[in-house]
Amino acid sequence: MKLNHTCIYVFALLLPLFCGKAAAKTIELKSPNGEIKVSVNVAGKIEYSVYYGNDQILKEGVLQLDLGKEILGLNPILRNQKRSSINEEITREIPIKNAVVKNRCEVLLLNFKNDYSVEFRAYNDGVAYRFITKKKGEVQVKGETFSVNFPEEYTAHVQQTNSFKSSYEQPYTHVKTTAYKASDLMCSLPVLLSTPKPYKILITEADLTDYPCMFLQSNEKNGMQALFPKVPLKFGEDGDRSLKILEEANYIAKTSGSRSFPWRVFIISKKDKQLIENELVFNLSKPNVLGNTDWIKPGQVCWEWWHDARLYGVDFRSGYNMDSYKYYIDFASKFGIPYIIMDEGWAKSTIDPYTPNPTIDLKELIRYGKEKNVKIVLWLTWLAVENNFDLFKTFSEWGIAGTKIDFMDRSDQWMVNFYERVAKESAKYNLFVDFHGAFKPAGLERTYPNILSYEGVLGMEQGGRCKPENSVYLPFIRNAAGPMDYTPGSMISAQPEDNRYTRSNAMGSGTRAYQMALFVIFESGLQMLADNPVYYYREKECTDFITQVPVTWDELKVLEAKAGETAVLARRKGDTWFIGGMTGDKDREVTISLDFLEDGKTYTLTSFEDGINADRQAMDYKKRESTVQKDKSLTLRMVRNGGWAGVLKVK
Repeated sequence: MKLNHTCIYVFALLLPLFCGKAAAKTIELKSPNGEIKVSVNVAGKIEYSVYYGNDQILKEGVLQLDLGKEILGLNPILRNQKRSSINEEITREIPIKNAVVKNRCEVLLLNFKNDYSVEFRAYNDGVAYRFITKKKGEVQVKGETFSVNFPEEYTAHVQQTNSFKSSYEQPYTHVKTTAYKASDLMCSLPVLLSTPKPYKILITEADLTDYPCMFLQSNEKNGMQALFPKVPLKFGEDGDRSLKILEEANYIAKTSGSRSFPWRVFIISKKDKQLIENELVFNLSKPNVLGNTDWIKPGQVCWEWWHDARLYGVDFRSGYNMDSYKYYIDFASKFGIPYIIMDEGWAKSTIDPYTPNPTIDLKELIRYGKEKNVKIVLWLTWLAVENNFDLFKTFSEWGIAGTKIDFMDRSDQWMVNFYERVAKESAKYNLFVDFHGAFKPAGLERTYPNILSYEGVLGMEQGGRCKPENSVYLPFIRNAAGPMDYTPGSMISAQPEDNRYTRSNAMGSGTRAYQMALFVIFESGLQMLADNPVYYYREKECTDFITQVPVTWDELKVLEAKAGETAVLARRKGDTWFIGGMTGDKDREVTISLDFLEDGKTYTLTSFEDGINADRQAMDYKKRESTVQKDKSLTLRMVRNGGWAGVLKVK
């Protein structure tokens, strides 16, 4: 009976071909809860539409992979389909978000003639698809068609760029999709779409290996389509931290013919908090390949570059020298901070990673730090790393904890592969890595958990350009894709119109309570304290709070969320909860329930709130102490560009 059934199915599938016509075949896949549906149409091409309930939210997207000699997805012949389910819990090695991740989805595998497949997965909070090929030898990917269309006008929240060479530090612009032209600037991922209904859609990618990053532009049809940087063939000199691309190939990737390609991911929310809570990039990426990860120690880090090591009130000349770095080590030791970064200026030359500045005895600093239980992280340009790839072995022998690698500013196949080579080589010598001047995370940090953070964000490093009205989107867009090196912690807080950032008087926009809340809200395995230790000593009660905030967590709860307006998050470590709230450029009052606390227990709440004058003088804050229980609620009053930070400990 089974054989007969199969024969009937195959005959039914092939009958349209015998008749000389290509009849459309529509296949549906639903999320485990049945709310999200993908409808795949296989005829002369592979089209997909996505529904939330009865509402169509994406229509007639097209997917193709151009291998030159053939275009996968063009005139496809479906051989068979296979369905399966995934329902598992994954213990995360480095729990920057949740310690345990639920991975539950429905799977549809469409196998086509000519040795390729397309796999769809439907989750309760999104959908994803990818190509899988079984070709012999290597293939050249000439291009990839990723095309999405919108059933009505959406608002796209995007980082726009005029070049594939990008620092990924642009502010978000907010464009109507019907007005977005193909001649307008393209945008990097992730891209957030707001619909007229409560739904939001975050477009990103996962399991990005041996392939370029995807960019998007308008398709002139109220939709978006993909662009990719081509493979660079020849390089020329371009200063001490970059290379000019002199010649490009006519393809975007040369890769194995038998492989899975990156996931095209749509994170879908009916409530904005789902964007923050999602784990799709993690779930869709390759698991840890390193084995034991006990040696990887995330933590906070003291950073001198943002304020140019301009200490004062000390009896030595400050700068990138021994006395200053010992001061940073002493500060870190006093507050239990496990690392300091020695950024640009520690080395005699940016092209030589082995010779420290003559003002520095690096081995003595390493020894001194070890004595104080503080380890050193060294900054490098990617070019210095590439030209001296044996440095990881040397750094490990010196006793360095990890590296901060900067100025990649590209996302072609070669550079994507550079990230993986660095992660692999670093891990060989028990070193972690922070990718600064980087594109957004796309799953490599799951495969190589020694990757603790990426920049790829308009962060506080950019001084007055970094404004809360932009940063309040980050939990919903950039941080939703993975860890983020934002560098918070300004103690000279200013409303944006008052920000007069200079290297000697570095300041951050947003209130004091806002700056403190960022340590709870933003995820990073190497969370920097950007400001001058002189200020942290002076503002000790704020520093005491900041330095007790973990960087790894057991559990996340999103208590209030409205993209571009406000975010209030609660994170648990053991039986202690931290709460962080932030706003954009308008006052907010938010009442949150404490029903996530344990029954029958009383908690001491220490909170830092916007002061009565914080809308005019951002330094104004109020520290409060109280006791609360599960049946209570809290009202958070946050001024424009303000915040709220608190810790709940069992009494």
